[in-house]
Amino acid sequence: MKKVIMYTKDYCPYCHRAKALLDVKGVKYEEIDFFTLSEDKQRALFDKTEGYTSVPQIFIGDEFIGGFDQLHALEVSGKLDDKLA
Repeated sequence: MKKVIMYTKDYCPYCHRAKALLDVKGVKYEEIDFFTLSEDKQRALFDKTEGYTSVPQIFIGDEFIGGFDQLHALEVSGKLDDKLA
């Protein structure tokens, strides 16, 4: 299974939804609080996600998939398990 990294903010309802979806599926993920990142790391993440500014920011392996909406869309379409494999 590919490594999942999720950048979150504590108060974010979409972050909680993304974590709940992954928890139900039994997917282990690394959660990184966006506020703990240095300004340089925040800027690098902004560049890596091509300007994505909201959270969660979810990576499966080296691929940035987006936020909760994109994660949920992958699950509904049946493509999430393939991405995780």
